[in-house]
Amino acid sequence: METRIGFSLGFLILFSASLFGQAERKYIRQGNKDYDEKKFDDSELLYRKALDKDQDSYAGEFNLGDALYKQKKYEESAQNFERLAEKEKDPVKLSQLYHNMGNALLKSNHLEESIQAYKNALLNNPGDDETRHNLAYAQSLLQQQQQQQNKNQQNKDQKNKDQKNKDQQNKDQQQQDQEKQDQQKQQQQQQQDKQNKEQENPQQAQQHQISKADAERMLQALQQKELKLQEAIKKQQASAHRVKVLKNW
Repeated sequence: METRIGFSLGFLILFSASLFGQAERKYIRQGNKDYDEKKFDDSELLYRKALDKDQDSYAGEFNLGDALYKQKKYEESAQNFERLAEKEKDPVKLSQLYHNMGNALLKSNHLEESIQAYKNALLNNPGDDETRHNLAYAQSLLQQQQQQQNKNQQNKDQKNKDQKNKDQQNKDQQQQDQEKQDQQKQQQQQQQDKQNKEQENPQQAQQHQISKADAERMLQALQQKELKLQEAIKKQQASAHRVKVLKNW
């Protein structure tokens, strides 16, 4: 559903010749004509000329704010209406000034400021349904904006958390890889040291091999001796069974 934002233009026909100089009134009249023809840049220039003739021209300042708004110069438009509101006392005029200021602030995405401007407008004219409608619309936009900001912050926090976990996992994996590399280097160094030691003392390595061969021969010799001893024992036992002892009668 499209939401319409009202914009008050109710002061353009309320001025009499007795309040303004001839030149100032002429520029305002020409500016209003261009404004009605949607020549908003031309009307802005004419309203500024009217203000050059009378810097206190309420009509010139008010209509200039309208022309700026139509050209999407929202912040400048809001400033115009704010200047008028600071020195205005009439509640009806204040209501319209704050209403228009709220519209300009809303368009420039200053939602909190626009809400306050609409509230000020309602303080001066509580029965303005259009202002009440715009206030509700601005409040709903602010709520949506805050919800989106909260969602974006939650997504950002989750993303940071995921990245932190990923960084920690990478760090742990790098540490494991480094420990594995260090262990492999240590084993390689030990193997290299062993090879270097053997190359530096070949005679000792050879002696170690000869000693092992001698030990095997000694073991074999002992086994041969053991076999011979067993055979000798068996022969002795066999001859003992064959001897007969004669008795003397």
